[in-house]
Amino acid sequence: MSNSQLILTVLLIMGVTMLTRFLSFLVFPAGKETPAFIRYLGKVLPAAAMAMLVVYCYKGIDLTAGNHGAPELIAGLAVAAMHRWKHSMLLSIGGGTALYLVLIHLVF
Repeated sequence: MSNSQLILTVLLIMGVTMLTRFLSFLVFPAGKETPAFIRYLGKVLPAAAMAMLVVYCYKGIDLTAGNHGAPELIAGLAVAAMHRWKHSMLLSIGGGTALYLVLIHLVF
């Protein structure tokens, strides 16, 4: 890419990012009540996104080969237990990832 194409690409990405950040303030001003559908999406989308991530993470496990998915299952249970214990997403995800890495590299 030439320098002008690089500059144009960066400016375009910057403009689209700014548009998506500022558009919510224009569509939903501070003095106006948020529509019921948007409040509903705010309640259900976090759980739906987490469920989708869980399905994505477990979809490739082969229960008939190797360690039979034991590291994934143990790390997943640890994530659920840590989150129930401390209610900290950072601790849950970080701790589960660290445990999974230890399990696949040192145990299984």
